[in-house]
Amino acid sequence: MSDDDVFMFRALALAKEAAERGEVPVGAVVVEGDRILGEGRNAQIESMDPTAHAEIKALRAAATSVANYRIPGATLYVSLEPCSMCCGALIHARISTVIFAAREPRAGAVVSTRSLLDETEFNHRVAWVEAVEHAPASAAMLRSFFRERR
Repeated sequence: MSDDDVFMFRALALAKEAAERGEVPVGAVVVEGDRILGEGRNAQIESMDPTAHAEIKALRAAATSVANYRIPGATLYVSLEPCSMCCGALIHARISTVIFAAREPRAGAVVSTRSLLDETEFNHRVAWVEAVEHAPASAAMLRSFFRERR
């Protein structure tokens, strides 16, 4: 099993925790080398904070961990394609790479509705990788979550 798999499995476990708490199942992990700097799971409802996406929570924890709002050289693993807010935060944090599992057809801003991380006008470029081998597990968790709420 590769390190990428280990960190994505951790993001998926955090997504499961979010679902168990009634939140949309999304989990994220910020990693530098082989060290986890920060983790997050969706918590908008619980915290009554519209910005409490898994990616934002993981970035905040990582920034605290390194005592800097910029985290160059770090990779963010996330179970769902980031939205435009999260893409902006990744750029500002100077994250090197984002690896995501499932596409988000309604709000995903990496490839689904736009390609924000490919824009050349920003002062920092975030590389991205679609972890297609983990997409089925993430998508199944999301489908199950929404099916139970309908």
